[in-house]
Amino acid sequence: MLDLMNGFMAEIAKGPLWVQYWVNFLGLMLMLSIPFSFVRKEARWVLLSMLIVMPLMMLAYQYWGFEKILGIVHVVIWGPLMVYLWKRRQDWHVRQTISGKWLVVLFCTIAVSLIFDVADVARYLLGHRA
Repeated sequence: MLDLMNGFMAEIAKGPLWVQYWVNFLGLMLMLSIPFSFVRKEARWVLLSMLIVMPLMMLAYQYWGFEKILGIVHVVIWGPLMVYLWKRRQDWHVRQTISGKWLVVLFCTIAVSLIFDVADVARYLLGHRA
């Protein structure tokens, strides 16, 4: 599994610098679910999604290689997570809590990632593999 993760990260390192920064920022936002999971139900769901996405992404990478279709993992797991988070937005208490502010940034970050993922998966399914 570690070899797969190293290979995956090496593929990301070959890409544009902005993608590397984006992946690191996304990782940071997801990792913050760990401390926030002690105080936020939403963070526990984010943490669970991260624990599901990571091995599924490595499995998909092992099967397909570094292809646009990998975004399907995010779409399948994060799509429902986004619906859940959106339904709970009244409970975020953004002005009062740091964790609420984190949820807003996380929600926007995952939303942007999903836009890229849906576009990549659609391109892949339409035969644009480059």
